[in-house]
Amino acid sequence: MDALKIFNLLVAAAFFLCYAYQFYYIPVAWFRKRKPHGPETLHRFAVLIAARNESAVIGNLLDSLRAQNYPAELLDLYVVADNCTDDTAAIAASRGARVWQRFNTHRVGKGYALEFLLDRVCLTAEQEYDGFLVFDADNLVDPDFVRQINRTYCDGYSVVTCYRNTKNYGDNWISAGYGLWFLREARYLNDPRMKRGTSCAVSGTGFFFSRQVLEQCGGWKFFCLTEDIEFSIRNVTNGVRIGYCPEAVIYDEQPTEFVQSWNQRLRWSKGYLQVLQRYGGELASGMLRGSFSCYDMMMNILPAQILTLLSCGVNLTAAVIGLWNGIPAETFLLPFLQTLAGMYGTLFFLGFVTTVTEWKKIRCSALRKIGYAFTFPLFMMTYFPIYVVSLFKPVKWVPIRHRRSLTLEQVCAVKEK
Repeated sequence: MDALKIFNLLVAAAFFLCYAYQFYYIPVAWFRKRKPHGPETLHRFAVLIAARNESAVIGNLLDSLRAQNYPAELLDLYVVADNCTDDTAAIAASRGARVWQRFNTHRVGKGYALEFLLDRVCLTAEQEYDGFLVFDADNLVDPDFVRQINRTYCDGYSVVTCYRNTKNYGDNWISAGYGLWFLREARYLNDPRMKRGTSCAVSGTGFFFSRQVLEQCGGWKFFCLTEDIEFSIRNVTNGVRIGYCPEAVIYDEQPTEFVQSWNQRLRWSKGYLQVLQRYGGELASGMLRGSFSCYDMMMNILPAQILTLLSCGVNLTAAVIGLWNGIPAETFLLPFLQTLAGMYGTLFFLGFVTTVTEWKKIRCSALRKIGYAFTFPLFMMTYFPIYVVSLFKPVKWVPIRHRRSLTLEQVCAVKEK
C-alpha cells in the first residue's frame, strides 16, 4: 500500500499547488491598503428581485431598500413574482415595488426570471438606468449599501460584488458553514483580489452591473444552474474586471436542513460543470495569455472537484481490493484517514482565521462562533459525495424555502451571550 500513500501525497501536493495563492491572499487582506475612492457622481439604479413564494421575507428586504441613504428618486424597485402560489406579488406591491408575475414551468430558475424582469424593466422605464442591483428575496440590505456601490462604480468598476453576511448564522452547523464560507470569500478572496488589481467574482446576490455590461452581454443570457458564476466568468474572459465593495453589506438566510443544503450544493456543483463545459476553453485561452483572473476563476470551478473525485475513487478501489485479498483494513484506511486529517486541518485553519478576524460581524454567541469553526471543515467535506453525485445525476433548479422573517434591526441587535 505504499503506492496508495504516494498517491495521496501527490493529491495533497496538487491541491497545494492549485490553491497556494489563496494562502498568499491572507496577508494581502491584512496588510495591503485599498485605494481611496475618487470623485463621486450619483447614478440612477434599478433594483432587480426574483422571488418565488417569498411572502415571509420579501417585505423586510424592500423595507431595507426603502431605508437606503441614497436619493429615493434615483432608486427604483422591481420584482418578478416567479411562478408564485402565495401573496408575494401583493406584498411587494404594497411596499412600493413594481411587480410583474411570471408563469412558466418549462424555463425555471433565477436566470430565466431575471431575463424576464430585465426585458420588462428596459421596455417600460421612462429613463435609462445607469446600472442594476440584484438581490434575493431573503436578503436584508445595510442602509449605506447603494451609496457604497455607487462609489465603487464611480471608481471605474462596471460590475461590483459585496460583503455577504448571514442573518441566521447561529442556527446550526449548516447555516454557519455557509455563513463562514461567504465571509471568507468576501474577506480573503474578493478583498485581496481587489487590492491586487485582479478580478473578483459575483456570489449569487448583492451585486451590481452597469447598463454597458448588460449591452455587451446582449442582455441577460445566463441560464446555467449557477448563473452567478457564469456571469462572472463571461465578464472575466471578456476582460471586464469585477470589483468588490466591503462597505456594501447584505445579510441573507442560509439553509438549516441537510437535505435542503444537499440539493442546493448539488445544483451548484452541477452548475460548475456546466460553466466549465461552456467556458473552459476561453478560461484556458486566457490563462495562456497570462490572465491571472482566468486562472483564479478556473481554480474555483475545476481542481477541487476533480482531485476530490480522483482521491475518493482510488482510495475506495484500494479498500475493495484490500478487503478482497484479506489485507487488514488499517493498511489502506490509515493513508486515507491521514489525507482527511490534512484536509480538515487546512479547512479549520481557513475557518478559524476568518472567525477571528470577522468576529464582531458574526451574529451569534461567542460559544457558537468557536464551535462552528470546528464544524466548518466537516461542512465543507460533505461536498465530497456531492461532487460524485453531480457527475451522474441530472439536476434541476429547485427553489430554497425562506422562513426567517427578521428585520435588519433585529439581526444587528444580536449580541454575544
